Amino acid sequence: MWTSKNRPSYNRDMLRYPSDLTDTEWEQIEPLIPPAKRGGGKRRVNMREVVNGVMYVLSTGCQWRYIPKDLPPRSTVNSYFCLWSYCGALEEIHHALYLKCRELDEREASPTACIIDSQSVKSAEKGGPRIDPHGFDAGKLIKGKKRHILVDTLGLLLHSLVTSADVQDRDGGIMVLSTLFGQFPFLKKLFADSGYAGPVFHDSLANIMPNLAPEIVRRSDRAKGFVVLPKRWIVERTIGWLNRCRRLAKDWENLNHSALAFLRLASIRLMLRKLCNPS
Repeated sequence: MWTSKNRPSYNRDMLRYPSDLTDTEWEQIEPLIPPAKRGGGKRRVNMREVVNGVMYVLSTGCQWRYIPKDLPPRSTVNSYFCLWSYCGALEEIHHALYLKCRELDEREASPTACIIDSQSVKSAEKGGPRIDPHGFDAGKLIKGKKRHILVDTLGLLLHSLVTSADVQDRDGGIMVLSTLFGQFPFLKKLFADSGYAGPVFHDSLANIMPNLAPEIVRRSDRAKGFVVLPKRWIVERTIGWLNRCRRLAKDWENLNHSALAFLRLASIRLMLRKLCNPS
């Protein structure tokens, strides 16, 4: 939270681009970068500049070919982005930073409560045989993709998935929870909105995670305008945090896998700022 005292610590005017990593942020992420493959030549590319290039695309939302010339070539930056997203490096980096954030807040490594929600995003103009199809969210009248997000009570991302927008919240929620693969074994409470109500979601949840008790936080019929709802506001705030990255303002990616990678990168960016600006 910005205050008059800690506001200077958020100033990034001294950097070449505001999206560049500070020295403190690079110290957090450098040990987590996968090493070069054995048997080949020495890695000549500056990995900090590669990360800066990926963060530039994430923050500005520009096309890969519009990466500035003082950053590594777009082919190099894009190759590492694809490599890290497919080999699981982004997930490992994300989890390592998540544990540090939990420790910073003096919390246990594995949370006991979580909140789930979804966000429908319009798709950009694209087509072709090698793209993941988009869908139409009839509730929000949006043609595009849907991000299913699971967070803890601090608002930190636990897990997420990207699907077409026509996937219902209850179905997407089950896919998110069923792909946790025991990563957070102490989860006992799940908060959700009315989109996850009904026997379909509850019965499926009982089969995959019988120890996780769902609680539906409903909006009052008498409420008018914006109302802060218990626990649900946390995941909605997280969505607002992630949307500060312009690459997520619209669905630009041909593949859901790439869209999910940028979503994880946005969460990594958020946790780096949290770790390096604890005030």
